[in-house]
Amino acid sequence: MGFKAVAANSLDTVTLPDGFSWKTLVVKRNPLSPATPKFFHATRSTGVAQEIQFGDNNDVMQLYTRDGRAVMVANNEHSKRRIPWGTKASKLPQTEGDVSKGKASHGLSLFRIRPGGSCWEVVLDATENRHITADTPMDIVGPACGHDLLKTESAPIALSCSALGTTAALAARPEAPIRRTRKILTATFSPTTKKWRWPKGFKRCGISHKDWGDNWAMADDRCDIAKHPNEPHRAGYVVEIDPFKTSAVPKKRTAFGRFKHENAEVVIAADGHIVVDLGDDERGEFLYRFISTGTYSKGGNNSNLLKDGELYAAKFHDGGKGDWLHLPPATIGMASKADICIHTRRAVSAVGATTIDRPEWVAANSHKTEAYCALTNNKNRGKVTNKGGDAVPAVGPNPRAGNNYGQIVRWRLMGGDHGATKFAWDLFVIVGSPTVHDDAFAGSQNMFNSPDGIKHYEAGILYIQTDGKYSNKGDFAGMCSNQMLATDHEAAAVAAASWSARRSVRSQA
Repeated sequence: MGFKAVAANSLDTVTLPDGFSWKTLVVKRNPLSPATPKFFHATRSTGVAQEIQFGDNNDVMQLYTRDGRAVMVANNEHSKRRIPWGTKASKLPQTEGDVSKGKASHGLSLFRIRPGGSCWEVVLDATENRHITADTPMDIVGPACGHDLLKTESAPIALSCSALGTTAALAARPEAPIRRTRKILTATFSPTTKKWRWPKGFKRCGISHKDWGDNWAMADDRCDIAKHPNEPHRAGYVVEIDPFKTSAVPKKRTAFGRFKHENAEVVIAADGHIVVDLGDDERGEFLYRFISTGTYSKGGNNSNLLKDGELYAAKFHDGGKGDWLHLPPATIGMASKADICIHTRRAVSAVGATTIDRPEWVAANSHKTEAYCALTNNKNRGKVTNKGGDAVPAVGPNPRAGNNYGQIVRWRLMGGDHGATKFAWDLFVIVGSPTVHDDAFAGSQNMFNSPDGIKHYEAGILYIQTDGKYSNKGDFAGMCSNQMLATDHEAAAVAAASWSARRSVRSQA
């Protein structure tokens, strides 16, 4: 690996191997322009200031370079109540100004960086610096563009600049400038009255009478779904941005489907079609794939390749075989491709894809036609159905009921082609605690839980970041703080195969 592993610990710091060091680049609510006021803890800033300050709670970041410029894109997934509204006894938003702070802290923070002294620094006067928030105008593109379910009072045609904002933004892929994903706005939509008929499909997307306490509907009428029931249909899509072209309007790529996207992993198939693998970060949901209608042209104009294509969902069979199931409207009771792009979870349930444990990041191998997906955890596995009523038995790539630890599944496409409809799969790593358990929950000898972000690099190393329990107690004793791990592919494959063999012997016995 080129470094010596560090020991697990629970210190409130970043622990790195010998020869490495770290320094702070930017922190929550740092100004991203010279004109932006600094954050004052006593007042907790304002919504106007937050629109050009670094946002809250980033889950991932990605560096993009072009013409000697280096732009960092960091997501801002959600707000912690005690930060923007910590001066209030309730720790909740009570005025329109309070709501504006919460909305402006979501989205994506973009800023240019450069070497400065002993470390990198933010270039405050860079033209690329901006904060894409919940109120940023966006284009709706792809099959669902203009669909009746995406039309609202303020946007009766559901086309250019007719949608506002991205919230709960998640991950990106560097070779695919520049896809950001967003989750459905369960935190932001709420009705002002309970006396109304719920549209079909809202429950499946996690939308209910209550939000998470952000209270956006108080100050933003579009978030009151009793008045604007179509507004949630305009959320839950992958958003594409250009970090270098500030005048470019972000695009909501409806062709990728509507669900709780994590990242969008982009590769090129043998025949030139673009393949995008997508996880739906929810207990008992699905793994998706998009294949473009058009093909990639080196040096050509490929800007519309993601506008249209076909969606598939993964079916994992026993014995390590699998299929990518197509979602044709005629066979699943939907009128059009647009309906599938809006009600994607319902479409996949209809074709019988495999429910899996919170599929988060997907990472493609740079050297082989194989990919990996982090299945973070699923405490409900083997106990209750998903929100669509689909069974979630402890089988296939989800071998453990009440799965608190998670695992990583790997699949290899047949014929060495990322566009193939058949694949072979195995479990790349089973996470667990062999010091606490001696059954299936022992997993491998890897003392960590809840794999989340994963990334494959040219050197042949798969990096894994965790986002789970760090209590260091009970089932999680010895796991200490969250970690980033580097894995050797072949060694991990041997470990996974060994675990599968042991489990097979147990089941036969």
